[in-house]
Order: sequence, then structure tokens, then C-alpha cells
Amino acid sequence: MLTAMDKTRLLANIVRWRLTWSRRDTRYRPADLDSHKFISAREAAQKIKDASVVFSCGMAGHARCSIFYWAIRECFEETGHPKGLTWINVGAQGGRGRVPGTIEELGFPGLITRYIVGHAETAKAQLKLAEEGQLELHTMGQAEMAFLVEGQAEGKTDLETTVGVGTFLDPRVGSGSAVSPNARENFIEPAGDKLRYRLPKIDVGIFSAPYADREGNIYFKHAATLTENELAAKAAKANGGLSLAAVGGIVEKNEAEIGIPAKYIDYVVFNSRNEQTGSVPQRRYWPMFTVGANVDVAKAVAELKYINSTLKITPLRGPVENALARLAASLFASEARPGATVNIGVGLPEEVCRLVYESGLYKDLIFTSETGVYGGLPAPGIFFGGAINPVRMENSAWMFRLYLEKLDVAVLGLLEADSEGNVNVSKRGPKLTDYVGPGGFPAIVAGAKTIIFVGSWMAHAKMNLKDGRLAIDEPGTPKFVDKASQITFSGKEGLRQGKRVYYVTNVGVFKLTPRGLELWKAMPGVDIQRDILQTATAKIVLPANGRVETVEDSIATGENFRLSWPE
Repeated sequence: MLTAMDKTRLLANIVRWRLTWSRRDTRYRPADLDSHKFISAREAAQKIKDASVVFSCGMAGHARCSIFYWAIRECFEETGHPKGLTWINVGAQGGRGRVPGTIEELGFPGLITRYIVGHAETAKAQLKLAEEGQLELHTMGQAEMAFLVEGQAEGKTDLETTVGVGTFLDPRVGSGSAVSPNARENFIEPAGDKLRYRLPKIDVGIFSAPYADREGNIYFKHAATLTENELAAKAAKANGGLSLAAVGGIVEKNEAEIGIPAKYIDYVVFNSRNEQTGSVPQRRYWPMFTVGANVDVAKAVAELKYINSTLKITPLRGPVENALARLAASLFASEARPGATVNIGVGLPEEVCRLVYESGLYKDLIFTSETGVYGGLPAPGIFFGGAINPVRMENSAWMFRLYLEKLDVAVLGLLEADSEGNVNVSKRGPKLTDYVGPGGFPAIVAGAKTIIFVGSWMAHAKMNLKDGRLAIDEPGTPKFVDKASQITFSGKEGLRQGKRVYYVTNVGVFKLTPRGLELWKAMPGVDIQRDILQTATAKIVLPANGRVETVEDSIATGENFRLSWPE
């Protein structure tokens, strides 16, 4: 699908990005913009007072607030201010210690002393500070955070919801919002059969947007995501604080296209290096990620795959993982229906999405992302959270509200599952530096009618698939355990709500029943007693009739494998 010229162009984009990704001028202020609203990034950073509560927008590579991160870091290194900040962000905003221009630029002792985040895994610098006892670490679901920010703009201080009940976010079960031992308060408390969430009042809201006009109105045309931009700006203003925007271009005023009116914006920073998404500068935005785009989907998929492969973002999948993806995709096709609203998680779920795309069934589905992107085909890897040819874009609170009301199917990863069907996706290990956080998971599983968890049966096991038969050469660490180290999805709550819940692994498919985790299908070659019942520390039950179905040969081998809707 990609020509040599296409690959050369994409490779040049990557090289240019890698060679220039740390360049910035935090003191730049356009000489031809005489409005008091336009200031340099350094001037913006100097307006943030010590002990402020700052909220930053963006997710993964999309609309990063890089120029603000750099400016705040430079000010702190030179003057020691601002210091003692409470920092809040909903989606992942770190670079895993490898990519500059992320929230990790602020990973200095004393700069941020309290960090409240939905997805923490990529913010390695902040996690290290938490591990060292130099930063309080808190977490909660992205939906609840988005709703609370939205609520602050309306004068509301808390949120009561059933989302999170029975999980580690419920102080009656786990630690609530507190992650690090030095966390001095809890932002989640029981409220009868619900939970009450709250966040500190936002003093400063910062976000990155494509354009502004000379009056300071903000425009999101050619954006890849919206996340909490409008919510944060309005919350900060409602609290008597500051709303700061970084934009990549100046445009003529167009009332019909204004995304955030100038009355909600205190200051605008012009940054010619603003990115639409990771590796893509706003001034050379990619149309595929924008509302109304109608690019060739096959070519766009090939381009994103090439970039992710070049950057080694997407792991190479072997025959065993490919069979796992086919098994999950086959289950998805049997559970979903044309017109279904779907959420796809990161990692192995993306492989399921790939197969659904290749089958053509994706045309009948409404894919969504917690960033607020609705419709189109989910973008993988470094571009996760965006979509190819999205139909519309809303803020993340809008999307999570849709999930709680209308989400049909979610395909999600897992770190652990246990005897009661509980799932852990938030805690990878005992150290804070390994902490993940719940992300958007709590509200997604709360809203989804059908949940398909996809993950390896064991960690670090060696398996092979030959002639359609699976063999475990060297067992690894069981991922199906008696008790999950942290409960991010409650099996008990899932059963109470009547959800259809499946767990798809290399060895077969399990489903959640009132009797517990029931083995429904096994891969050819698997010895149920030896490879499953004696291997897992979780209690696994067999069907009442004692007969476990065998996975179809076409799934195991890939030969003549096709996805189609049930007739």
C-alpha cells in the first residue's frame, strides 16, 4: 500500500521530529500582536503562584502542553518558583522517561508536591518522586475527574456516582484516591451505596489548541482531540483563576468556528512548534485526524503502522498472540451488532480492532475514545486517542456521559483476573514507579453492556503454536490469581448489573458467572487439567455439563479465518 516515496516522507517526518523535539523559545512573543492577551510562555509561567492547583489538558501525544512545561521548568530552575504545586491531569501526559516536552519536565523535587492523575504510568519522573516520598500521589477514574472539572465551572464541588463501588477506589475496599503512603487526605469517600468524589479547586488551567484570533478566541479546527480544554478554561475562570492557552497559529476571527470565546481566556502563548499530535506539528497538521476528513483509510492505516513500527511503539506479535487476537475478534463479532457503540483499549485490544478493520465490519460500528473522539477508525500506538476520519469531537466529559448511557461493547486489556472475576489494570507491581492508574476504565466498564477482557494467560511464559495446537513450553507467572492485587473492575458489581463479561487468553475463553470464572472454550492442544486448572491460582469452574468447547481450527491456525456478523 505504501510506496517508497511514502515511506521516505514518513521517515523524514520522524527524523525531523527526533532531531528537533526539544527545540523551544519560551521567551518568544510575537511583535505584531499588540493585544495584552498575547504573552510569552515564560511570562505565563511567572503568573503561576506558589501552591497553585494547576490542571493540564491533552492525552498521550495529542495536544501536549509542551511549551508550558518547559517554561515552568525553566522558571523553577532559575528562581525556585513556582513551587509546591498541586498538579491535576486526566489522561496520560508523560513520556516514559524517553520523550521530552511532557509532564515529566516538571519532575523536580519541590516543584509539584501533590499529583492527582487518572493515568499515571507514563509520568515516570513523577512516579519516581512519589517512590522517594517527595510527592503525594493520588488517582481516580478519568470520567470522574472530567465531570468534576466540568462541575467546577458550574460552582459544584463534588460528584456522587456508583462508578468505582467495589473497587480499590472505594475506601471500603481499597485506598480510595490515595496511592502513595504520604498522601495526607482522600478525595473519595463513601456516600451510602455510592461514592463521593472531589478535586481541589483549579487555580490555573493550561491547554494547547490549534489557533487563536487576535482577540484571543480559541479555535479547534484541525485538532486531533479536545479532551478537557474547554472544561479546564471555564473551571479556572469560575474559580477566579487563570486560563492559559498555547496555540500554533493566528487566524482571522470567524464567529461560527470559535471553540472557546476570549472571555474564558486570560492569556495566549503563540508557539510555532505546537503539535497536533506526536511528531506532527500543527502547522503541517494531518487531515486524517480531523473532523470531516475523508482520507483513504487503508493508506492511513498503513502510514500509522509504519510510524509505530519504526518507533518500536507497537510490539511484534507472534503466532500465539495472533491467535489470541483472532479468538477475541471472533468473540467480539458474535457479541456486537451493527450500529454498536464501541470502546477499544490499548495493547492487545488494538490487535482485535485491526482484525475488525481488515474484515470490513468496522464500517458498521461507532468507535469512540475517552478523548472525546467519536466515529472513524481508532488510531493505534503513539496516536492512541485519535481516529482516522472521525465524525465528531466533543470534550471528554461528554464522551464519558455517552459511555455511561449508551456503550455497547468494550474490549480492554488486563494485568490480573481473580477467582471472583475481579480485574486489575491499575497496579503493575509493588513499586510506585510501576503504578498505572485506572484511566478511563472504571466508567467504561460501568457503562458497557458487554466487556471483553484480553490478555495473556501467564506473564513471561514461553508458548508455541504448531499445526493449530498450543503448547506451553515454559510456564510463567500466573495472571489468573486467587485475589487480584488491586480491584479495578468488580466481578460482583458486574454480575449485579447483568453485564456479559468475558476473559480471552492464549489458552481459551472464560466467562463470568454466578459460580465464578467458567472456562467456556479451550485452545486445541491445551490440557485443561495441567495447563489451566493446575496452573492458575484462581479458582476456575467448568461448565455444569462438564463439556468445554474447543476453539475452531480457523482461529487457531488463521487458515480460512473470517469475521462476519451472526445471521
